[in-house]
Amino acid sequence: MSEMKVNPIDSSAVPQSIRDEDQNHLHEIEKYQKAKQKWEDDLKKSKDRGGYYYSVSSSPIDILGLPETPPKHFLEKIGFPGQYPYTRGIHPNMYRGKLWTMRQFSGFGTPEETNERYHYLLQNGQTGLSVAFDLPTLMGRDSDDPWSTGEVGKCGVAVSSLRDMEVLMHGIDQGNVTTSMTINSPSFILWAFYIAAGEKKGTHRSQMGGTLQNDILKEFIAQKEFIFPVRPSIKLVVDTIEFATKEMPKWNSISISGYHIREAGSTAAQELAFTLADGFAYIEAALDRGLDIDDFAPRLSHFFNSHIDFFEEIAKFRAARRIYARIMREEYHAKKERSWMLRFHTQTAGCSLTAQQPENNIVRTAFEALAAVLGGTQSLHTNSMDETLALPSEKAVTIALRTQQIIAHEIGVAHTIDPLGGSWYVEQLTDKIEAEAYEYFRKIKELGGNRGFLPGVIAGIESGFFQREIAQAAYLHQQELDRKDRIIVGVNDYVDPDEKIDIPILKITEEAELRQKEILKKLRSERDNRKVEQCLAQLKESCENNTNVMYPVLECAHAMVTLGEMMNVMKSVYGEYIEDSVF
Repeated sequence: MSEMKVNPIDSSAVPQSIRDEDQNHLHEIEKYQKAKQKWEDDLKKSKDRGGYYYSVSSSPIDILGLPETPPKHFLEKIGFPGQYPYTRGIHPNMYRGKLWTMRQFSGFGTPEETNERYHYLLQNGQTGLSVAFDLPTLMGRDSDDPWSTGEVGKCGVAVSSLRDMEVLMHGIDQGNVTTSMTINSPSFILWAFYIAAGEKKGTHRSQMGGTLQNDILKEFIAQKEFIFPVRPSIKLVVDTIEFATKEMPKWNSISISGYHIREAGSTAAQELAFTLADGFAYIEAALDRGLDIDDFAPRLSHFFNSHIDFFEEIAKFRAARRIYARIMREEYHAKKERSWMLRFHTQTAGCSLTAQQPENNIVRTAFEALAAVLGGTQSLHTNSMDETLALPSEKAVTIALRTQQIIAHEIGVAHTIDPLGGSWYVEQLTDKIEAEAYEYFRKIKELGGNRGFLPGVIAGIESGFFQREIAQAAYLHQQELDRKDRIIVGVNDYVDPDEKIDIPILKITEEAELRQKEILKKLRSERDNRKVEQCLAQLKESCENNTNVMYPVLECAHAMVTLGEMMNVMKSVYGEYIEDSVF
């Protein structure tokens, strides 16, 4: 039998497309190895919080799951934590370096009462404060304004002056504890009160850290707590960005918020797209002011909702980081890596909680909080079980905080980075939400004549585009509930007809309003009212001349000018916004 000869393969006989594919794959592997080495090098330089990284079975837990062979587009889509496009997180070691900041959104009644709650939360392991203001404060009105009657201290704490802020922050080191303030239209005034209160205690403004929500665009889109028209409202936001960039390097002057967009009934993709579009609109406004993107972008933060659909929320957070990194680098040409990183706070979904069988809300909140952690949040607030009935009781808020602590210390998810990364389902869902967001970006830019996000967002608000999209999504969701396509336990199925609510409920009396009115009366009689008039005149001149209002507002704060007095002067210049009805 003759020996069989095997001829060598003639490379020219292999189709060019296959040869190119092989060459590209080798190149991809080479880039993968370099990226992996960089991650390992960065890891060695990173701080470790010193956790016990072992499973309940005493097996060591790997810090990061990786494929044996990287699939196509691995670095482009997934990559390594702490590396562009940050799909797997913005830090090389994520929660092994530092756990997320645990906040509880808290505020009720008088500043004295809320200050007592803050000290209680800090003593029980909370690591940052998150201030909830009452409706009059949110709308820029003093507690003794006739329009404030019946609402003072009911849904948050009443703050009308520097005096109130000093009481609210009494005994709290503003140079050490970071504070998040959920305030929008009058945000720059409440921020000035906070800065002035810290300065009076001897803390320099440059040492203060925290976050101002300050996202007025989402108010026009969803929450409706606007005061001034759209354009001057955006100008005031840019004033705060400029001030923080120059004066307060540790402060996030804006938290671009999707939370309220989701609470209004949007889908996950709408929340993501509309939130990022708002953020890019602020960036364009700041660039128009002449600010350098790498000076202010690293201090921009975001605020997302963590809803009840577990995997969809995780995919949303991962897609958000990837989209943000690409647009910041490729469209706005930011040079600093910190400018590409999307940092965000998360709050579990208030709209997912039910008044029926309220103890079930503990379970809902736990899953939503877990999704936020698996999605890589930097800060987290967990809702309390009783929030559909009243402001949280001390017992309920403690359970909500303990929920975060159990996730952090007992179940192992903080020991490893992005454990769901590489899951076929999660990666496909991340791609899907990303694609839906880009389609919304296209529509938004078209509304503004393809001149960028800022004209598109303004046009979308004024034409009712965002409002209609959210309303349609909310209507579809309600139809699904009515048909029982979606089951809400205790609401449209598994109902207990004999249910009795047996949990403690916090009640806010009218006494808070009476006390705040008396305090304001005394304040106005004791302050230097000539100085007050001078400061208000300077503020009005600043508004008329289109200069940065933060400096005259700080002068007003130190002179004990009230919130309502400042807002009334600004209304005389800017006017008030009246929204057209959307059907």
